[in-house]
Amino acid sequence: MTVQTSYPHLETPAGEPARLRRLPRIRVAQIAMDYLAHGWSVEEMCRQHPYLMPAEAHAAMGYYFDHQHEIDQEIRGEWEQAEKERTAARSPFFARMRAKGLV
Repeated sequence: MTVQTSYPHLETPAGEPARLRRLPRIRVAQIAMDYLAHGWSVEEMCRQHPYLMPAEAHAAMGYYFDHQHEIDQEIRGEWEQAEKERTAARSPFFARMRAKGLV
């Protein structure tokens, strides 16, 4: 017997990250990052983000723990992209100084 878990406050469009149904710009990965980076409980997340309803945060965390590998990959990819952009966004002056070993 197969049990299918539903997450009533989330939507998981094919080929896209899981996100909140009511606030589609908020991804499960963003909520999971608060847990991973700060160790926040659902209650603390809702205090820090007043637009977030407790049921949404609980659904997101449940989804995260059920799909941890997938969400961790999403977070890792986002981190790598941010690092790449951070280092690429340096000024030409900085690039020349770095090439000369001055920074």
